Amino acid sequence: MTDAAAALPMAGVRVLDIATFIAAPMAASILGEFGADVIKIEQPGGGDPWRRYGTQSNRADSTLAWLTEARNKRSITLNLRAPEGGELFKRLVAEADVVTENFRPGTLEKWGLGYDVLSAINPKLVLLRVSGYGQTGPYKDRPGFARIAHAFGGLTHLAGMPGGPPVTPGSTSLGDYMTGMYGAIGVLMALRERERSGLGQVVDLALYESVFRALDELAPAYAATGYVRGREGIGTANACPHGHFECGDGRWVAIACTSDKMFERLAAAMQRPELATPEIYGHVAKRLQERGTVDGLVSAWTKSMDRDAVVAACVASEVPIGAVNAIDEIFADPHFQARGNLVTVDDPETGPVTVPAVAPRLSRTPGKITNLGPALASANGDVFGGLLGLSDAEVQALQAKGVI
Repeated sequence: MTDAAAALPMAGVRVLDIATFIAAPMAASILGEFGADVIKIEQPGGGDPWRRYGTQSNRADSTLAWLTEARNKRSITLNLRAPEGGELFKRLVAEADVVTENFRPGTLEKWGLGYDVLSAINPKLVLLRVSGYGQTGPYKDRPGFARIAHAFGGLTHLAGMPGGPPVTPGSTSLGDYMTGMYGAIGVLMALRERERSGLGQVVDLALYESVFRALDELAPAYAATGYVRGREGIGTANACPHGHFECGDGRWVAIACTSDKMFERLAAAMQRPELATPEIYGHVAKRLQERGTVDGLVSAWTKSMDRDAVVAACVASEVPIGAVNAIDEIFADPHFQARGNLVTVDDPETGPVTVPAVAPRLSRTPGKITNLGPALASANGDVFGGLLGLSDAEVQALQAKGVI
């Protein structure tokens, strides 16, 4: 471990990532960005299917998605289904702090690697278990992906135009990334509690739960009033004007007026201050009552100028506004550049690859990207030979059997 890595918050924590695709591996990636030693354990032969998802990179075994999301990890191959593979995994567990997995409930138990077995080997072990519906409940055995979580968790029902079909809420992997963040939070809390008790525990997280947790007031509002919110399109039922507006050049902006004061500022930016008087639209109740007219006035104004001019006018009047950015506009935006939100990493095999930077930003011990997603089995020698002390002959024999 380098001196820089040793100074990071998660230095000294070893994570065994036996999960696939995004959610649980994302939690491990976050820990790795802040100094944890993350060992990615993959199936011999093909590895994590995420290696083949998305745009192919210059490396035969990796897509750009893999290079981005499997960063700061070391890759080994190990067949957990094989008895010898299970025994090697147990030896690794004895040297680990955290295991992240996302198999269907009962899979680890079927392989003889349930938490009862693993915690007997290492009572301090924290096990993050991510699945579509969680480890309990009548749906626990159903498979799940982010798209399913968006639907089941209540988000997809809200996405789309009024009266139209439900649409994908942004990235089809949004629920995976949200669950990865909640998973990292759960692991951090379990590690914090371990400092007091000396014991690990299981973090049980369903994909849909992270989505459901992000639904504003839907649950208490329904419980109190029976109100079922539907699709609201480019606006919202609770504020006006509060939505997306097309500009004269065909590009779009998001404007958020959550209070009468904000609308007063917008009216000034529009050079229509009379709109914010009590007699017209100065009170939110009146604006909500005549939402179509108010949104139409704002839309007519934004369409009278190009997007840069609309943004400039709103910024000058302190109106909350943001460009609806495509990825090319993100790359060109000076704020993204000033904040260092895009980082170019020079991978020895693939060359320079630009990826999102580490978040959150710590003032004294910021996270870092030490490497992009690793080549399959590239750390077999370091882990099996170094950490576990297997001889070259033992490693070769295990390779011949397909165990590693």
